[in-house]
Amino acid sequence: MLSEYIEAAMGQAEYSILEDNTFYGTIPRLKGVWANEATLSQCQHELQNALEGWILLGLHLHHSIPLINGIDLNPQTHSEVA
Repeated sequence: MLSEYIEAAMGQAEYSILEDNTFYGTIPRLKGVWANEATLSQCQHELQNALEGWILLGLHLHHSIPLINGIDLNPQTHSEVA
């Protein structure tokens, strides 16, 4: 499920070229997930690393992780499971 979430989120990534000719990538629905690198390939790689860290930290801190393409990474509580 985590892999599917990452793949779906990366499919929503947006990239632009900045004035200094570096690439900036972000996933608009996921606040704070961004990367800035010299090449598009490096930017994509770093954006995925940022996304993975963002997910892990968010889960650790019990933050709500937005659904992407219906994929829910949020832990289920006992009352929701019953």
